[in-house]
Amino acid sequence: MPSSFNNNNKGFPNNSGNKKISRSTVLTLVALAIALITIIAAAVIANRTKEPTKLPDTPPVETPENTKPSEEPSEEPTETPTKKPSGSAEAGNKLPSFSLPVSGTISSYHDPDLQVFSQTMQDYRVHLGIDLVTKENAPVYSAADGKISKIWVDPMMGYCMAISHSGNCVTVYKNLADVLPEGISEGVSVRAGQIIATVGESAMVEVGNEPHLHFEMTVGDLEVDPLEYFDETDLESIKTDSSHE
Repeated sequence: MPSSFNNNNKGFPNNSGNKKISRSTVLTLVALAIALITIIAAAVIANRTKEPTKLPDTPPVETPENTKPSEEPSEEPTETPTKKPSGSAEAGNKLPSFSLPVSGTISSYHDPDLQVFSQTMQDYRVHLGIDLVTKENAPVYSAADGKISKIWVDPMMGYCMAISHSGNCVTVYKNLADVLPEGISEGVSVRAGQIIATVGESAMVEVGNEPHLHFEMTVGDLEVDPLEYFDETDLESIKTDSSHE
């Protein structure tokens, strides 16, 4: 029985070789698939690395069409004019025109160096103003536009008044009467030729003299000769005027 079985199998083909071929084919296909996947992955990575790096946005380049012409700088800087405040050198340092403060004749001159004998005090002393002889209670006028800066009583020169003018100038009126016109007080603005007082006999140091106005002037805080600031007509007037007689 066993021998007949072996004989019967002699007619069937041998399948062991086919099994070997199929197994090698599968292994080859798997190897090809892996290689293909590897190639595809490598290609993707290569493509990613070759992508250009995106640069940051840059401002557009100016062209003649969108560029405004620039103004050429001037060779010398231009100074912006500034408005000068009130009281500046141009507006406030110019001396005004002066006129006589009283109608009369001159009896004593300005002299800060020469000592003159005082009849009242019976001694010699300098005279820092001018004395204009007139009649008692004669009107005293402001010598120029200005503002009354001070009214006071001096023990020796009696009732006094100071008026500030432009140009850092001050005129001083002494030996006044003790009664002032209405509206005249410190801080009041006055016009040239406006009556500010009347001539009195309040100056004890000059009471021995005729009725007169003692008139002084300072410019830049320095005593000056008032006669240098009157015009020729006024100077002639105080030499010949006799209205006080």
